[in-house]
Amino acid sequence: MTKVEILEELPKLTTEERQEIRLKLAELDGDGWLDADDPLTAEEKALLEARLADIEEQPEKSIPWEEAKRRIESRFGK
Repeated sequence: MTKVEILEELPKLTTEERQEIRLKLAELDGDGWLDADDPLTAEEKALLEARLADIEEQPEKSIPWEEAKRRIESRFGK
């Protein structure tokens, strides 16, 4: 299969299949390419890392996504 054929087939794949491809590319090439157009600043990345570390250290503080989504929508609307 040529590169052109692969690129033509990508839109036909399911979301799950495309995710598999992304994971395989990351496995082959590392994750560096994912950050090429990353809009986050160093400070934002540090904040996310700190919050992730907090959740890993204290998982009882986290809530399921559906609950978080409900809270966000009730506070800010849809």
